[in-house]
Amino acid sequence: MSKSRTVRVAVSGDLHFDTPQTTDLRKFFAAIDGEADILALVGDLTTHGTPEQVSQFIDQMDGFDLPVVTVLGNHDFEAEQVDESKQVLRERGVHVLDGENVVLDEVGFAGTKGFGGGFGRGALGPFGEPLYKQFVQAAIDESLKLESALRTLRAPATICLLHYAPIPETLKGEPEDIFPFLGSSRLLAPIETYRPDVVFHGHAHVGSPSGRTPSGIPVYNVAAGLLERHTGRSFRIWNVDVPDRRGQAAEDTGKDPR
Repeated sequence: MSKSRTVRVAVSGDLHFDTPQTTDLRKFFAAIDGEADILALVGDLTTHGTPEQVSQFIDQMDGFDLPVVTVLGNHDFEAEQVDESKQVLRERGVHVLDGENVVLDEVGFAGTKGFGGGFGRGALGPFGEPLYKQFVQAAIDESLKLESALRTLRAPATICLLHYAPIPETLKGEPEDIFPFLGSSRLLAPIETYRPDVVFHGHAHVGSPSGRTPSGIPVYNVAAGLLERHTGRSFRIWNVDVPDRRGQAAEDTGKDPR
């Protein structure tokens, strides 16, 4: 029987870093460093998404050595300098997913920002004025990016990262009038088709902590403020069992893999 081991993934989002004078995330990173093997973030790293702000966010991670994977959120798009911000993050070694995937320590991550548009029969359709069609097309494009990321992901355990919600259940607590701006059921189709083990999103700061897709895939809202109110801390630990391949090279070859 093959051995397995547990990888601890810390998940959070909506940190909304502003300036070093107003936002201190060093305790956040220090707490995770002692409890997890990987950090996954679901967007809104900053308040306005300028490259300078992203660089200051990175400075808060000084001494933090765990692998980091993230998607961006709507706040990270505010300055309209997304490519520059992505570059700053990637130079620090952060894996930024925008329709891509990555495998870290046998755990596969697929992610994209997502978009709004509403849910089920209440979802906005591509009809009428061009602006409505553009809005809907943005949601469709994000769904297609997620489909590509999930379809090509190969890993023993798989996690889907989004900023916007794919189901309305994790939005409960927010005013229903703004649900269409908090997520889209168009994100649900690739999730149900390719079936990641779990889905994490943020964006809904006063929503609900958890829900499930129609087929039963768990979905968690990990906005930091929501987690703090419900659990007393601003991140969730997700334990993942993966095959233990450590030492396999030595066993196969009879040699020390070093």
